[in-house]
Amino acid sequence: MNHERLYETESHLTTRIGKAFLTERVVMHGKDLHHELDHMEWLHLYLFAILGRDPGKNVANMLNCYWVGSSYPDPSIWPNHVAALAGSVRTTPSLGMMAGLSISEASIYGRRPEVRALDFFYRAGKWCEEGGKIEEFVDNEKALGRILFGYGRPLAKTDERIAFTLDKAKEYGFSNGRHLKMAFEVFEHVNSVYGYSMNVAAVHAALAADMGFSCEEYQLLLSPGFVTGMAPCFKDAKARPEGSFFPIRCESIVYHGVGKRNWED
Repeated sequence: MNHERLYETESHLTTRIGKAFLTERVVMHGKDLHHELDHMEWLHLYLFAILGRDPGKNVANMLNCYWVGSSYPDPSIWPNHVAALAGSVRTTPSLGMMAGLSISEASIYGRRPEVRALDFFYRAGKWCEEGGKIEEFVDNEKALGRILFGYGRPLAKTDERIAFTLDKAKEYGFSNGRHLKMAFEVFEHVNSVYGYSMNVAAVHAALAADMGFSCEEYQLLLSPGFVTGMAPCFKDAKARPEGSFFPIRCESIVYHGVGKRNWED
């Protein structure tokens, strides 16, 4: 951006997303928040805020199932253990929740792999449109050293969320989508050739592709999704003695690094 463009934005903001006219009204994407959007449930409104349009109640209900299906109140799993640790050291709920959510966007689990899974299905769909076979596309991805996000699961061979999600997809009219069918074609291939299982990220991403979300929209939609499982973990740890969430004695730490040194040398 050159300096002339910066001058144009100095001291004022130009936006199309909305405005709070305090004491009068609040506008979001051209709609009055308190009088035209008041019928929406919170997640439905969140979708509208991100997309700039109403995707319909069935889409909102389907995304709600993503959140419900991954709301695990287990403090031993990510990112819940971070929220529990935050409660154990007596920080505030907001800081605890944000700390937990921040690690849910890792390179090998959570939000970023889910977005990469969505990108995978969009690229696979284009490949098939151009006459290629899905098996060839998968093998090419493997040959390039790329991870097939959505296939394989640490610590478990199956994913209990898949059946739940597929039942909901059928209920809300998304069970026959092109990308969802593709997800299972990929599974059949990677299971027979590489021994990979399927996890819910593949199902979620395929459904998201069928619903037409961009990768950025999808990441925004998913970002707060684990907070329902984190909140009870924070609260439970805070109700216990301070510092008692998985404490480790110094002598229990296994260390193979450099030994004690004299810093004066």
